[in-house]
Amino acid sequence: MPLIQLLEVLIVVGVLLWLVNHFIPMQGSIKSILNGVVVIAVVLWLLNVFGLFHSFSNIHVGKG
Repeated sequence: MPLIQLLEVLIVVGVLLWLVNHFIPMQGSIKSILNGVVVIAVVLWLLNVFGLFHSFSNIHVGKG
């Protein structure tokens, strides 16, 4: 994956998270859980992109 595309994805995720945090009213605890889930998902995705998390590609949802 090219570095520019990687940066674009990170910027889009960051802007979407900022929009949700500022414009959708939520309790602080729900907001912190959402932020944590997004950060963990992005870190796992980055580890997979850089090839440091090989078992992530073996996870399948549903039959197959």
